Amino acid sequence: MTVSPADKPSYWGTDVADIQEDISVDGDKISGTLKYYDDETKSLVQTWGEGYFIALKFGDIDQNTTKTMVGIHPTQGSGLVELDSDKDAVIKVKSTTQKIKTVQSDAQGHKNIQYFDLSGITLEPKEESEGV
Repeated sequence: MTVSPADKPSYWGTDVADIQEDISVDGDKISGTLKYYDDETKSLVQTWGEGYFIALKFGDIDQNTTKTMVGIHPTQGSGLVELDSDKDAVIKVKSTTQKIKTVQSDAQGHKNIQYFDLSGITLEPKEESEGV
């Protein structure tokens, strides 16, 4: 399986440029910058709360795979979630010590588990309100 930066301009009404920049993947290491996102008018924040999010595209999924699950490890929320047909995911990140976890399963119950390192990610600090 391969991972790359998301190629859509927005997800759930949130522009990808508002949550991340310069995301790149080299092997199993992801780097770039995640921006603190707290726009309460957007469904991403309404559903998952404010914080850091990364938008990724998953590809080269084994043809024998019947289910592909992705998430953050260790999880602090929903756990692994099955990829839908576009093979994209927006994942909330709490710390760069976490990893993106993928699990590909086939009809015989075999699983292929992969981890993608987030230690190359910079978490951009939340901007302070002016005049406070």
